[in-house]
Amino acid sequence: MELTSEEKAALNGEQGETLQTAYRILVATGEATNADRLVPIEWAHLSGVNYNTIGDAGEEFLREISKDARVKVKTTVNPMGFDFDHISEFKHIDDEFVQKQASIRDSYIKMGVDPTFSCTPYDIFDLPEKNTQVSFAESNAAIFANSLGDLKTNKESAFSALASAITGKSPYSDLRKDEITTPMTIRMKMDNPSELDFGMLGFFAGKVGDTSVNISGVSKPNRRSCKALCGGMGTSGTCAKFQFVDSDENTSEKVDFGKEEMNEIFDELNTTDKGDLITLGSPQLGLEEISDLSKMLKGRSFKKRCMVFCSRAVQNQARNLDYTNEIERAGGEILSDCCTCLTPLIDTNETDSVTTNSIKGAYYLKNSTGVGVNLKPLAKIIEDETQ
Repeated sequence: MELTSEEKAALNGEQGETLQTAYRILVATGEATNADRLVPIEWAHLSGVNYNTIGDAGEEFLREISKDARVKVKTTVNPMGFDFDHISEFKHIDDEFVQKQASIRDSYIKMGVDPTFSCTPYDIFDLPEKNTQVSFAESNAAIFANSLGDLKTNKESAFSALASAITGKSPYSDLRKDEITTPMTIRMKMDNPSELDFGMLGFFAGKVGDTSVNISGVSKPNRRSCKALCGGMGTSGTCAKFQFVDSDENTSEKVDFGKEEMNEIFDELNTTDKGDLITLGSPQLGLEEISDLSKMLKGRSFKKRCMVFCSRAVQNQARNLDYTNEIERAGGEILSDCCTCLTPLIDTNETDSVTTNSIKGAYYLKNSTGVGVNLKPLAKIIEDETQ
């Protein structure tokens, strides 16, 4: 890689150990991805926030590096393990977990990170102008940024995104470049797909696609379905960008996604015909989705516990607009700063299975939390699980 004199000096330790470590991470990442140089970024979004994910080693690393590390660009962060405003309601979460999560939170804040604790930063902030270089570690956010926000980011690791936040630089490789090849077109063969169908389409695309795919056979879906598509794609593979195309008359390889492919993914992730509780929000719900849910619940009540995950910023907006009243009247619990994935809020001693409309959530509920999964689109959840 070709480095500037300033970058070389930082890599050699002339600007301190923290910057040296950050540049070592970026150079190693760049060499592994055939980058020829580093480029400035305007926004970093970090993962590695949930204590369930990073454990004691991650907590200790962040506590140590935050002593002198400060972010150089706008930096937002992924969800934590729980909502501190509601932690007293979850007696099964031990004090050590709470203390470690608080330490992680405080370390990020000390470094100057905006404490968004959200996997959907695109629901909180206006996106920068087209082709802006960013560094997003959250997979659904990276895919959303590339595909729907016209930004440029690779699917960063927790370390590379943190190094980018501290330096304001990222390796110029893969999806950061102006010219990328899209060797595959996935032909959607489902009529009137729900957000669950789009989540399964994304999961399929992540498995069969390379870096980027075309998707034909659909008009642009609503925001809920777009987020489901991004979430599903980010869960199953390395693909980090999609383009909706009007026609499949191009030279790329053609792959169909129809009922057979959908049923295969459904059977992989759906393991039971009912759930003990409901989770909504993986990715976290945005203001439009909270508004829709409020309207769908008018005059109805949940038959069982329902956790609704959204960012703190979205919850505050929703409360100001009275969108939350109907959800809470119906029995929904609105939780912020956390989400379905890898949360300790689900007590596996009391919960055998969970109903959700999220493919991303289903994957982590099944494989990490270790509970059964009942997959349904939101409309079906409202029909079956409320009265």
